[in-house]
Amino acid sequence: MEKNSKSKILLELAQKYLASIIIISYFGAFMLMFYGFQAYWTHYDQTSVPQPIAYSHYKHVTENDIPCDYCHVYADKSKHAIIPPLSTCMDCHEGDDSDSPELKKLLKYWNDKTPVPWKQIHILPKHVYFTHKRHVKAGIDCVDCHGEVRMMDTPRQVSTLTMGWCVKCHDLHGASIDCYECHK
Repeated sequence: MEKNSKSKILLELAQKYLASIIIISYFGAFMLMFYGFQAYWTHYDQTSVPQPIAYSHYKHVTENDIPCDYCHVYADKSKHAIIPPLSTCMDCHEGDDSDSPELKKLLKYWNDKTPVPWKQIHILPKHVYFTHKRHVKAGIDCVDCHGEVRMMDTPRQVSTLTMGWCVKCHDLHGASIDCYECHK
């Protein structure tokens, strides 16, 4: 009889704690997944992307005082800010006889009538609708998303551009956080 009552007590304890263990395991697994996905979603590379021509934003924007919209002319008119065409570069560099290797590369592209194959730095997922025009017209400064590009020789992504990052910015500026604003 004593053996039976011990078994019964052990079974009751196991049943009592089993529910707690299952609940703790469930929420523990959920938390691990949450933090794992958060690390995955917020990971981005802040290193500079190697470009075909070492173009210095610092030299052009800070030293020569060229505004962003001189080269990125469609930032306030279009969905894309665009990378400037070679003709924009040649507005200043056509008569330049510098011995700079980078200028020589630029002139080769110009003479060959081929565009410079710049590599994109800021990449949003395909399912996200984003327009530079709407953000520029709302008074959002380039540095809010792109960082202090004027201080960089080679631009790099400085913002995560994740959904949480964008929602936080929308919230801060009183913009809509309705899903349809960005997911059309």
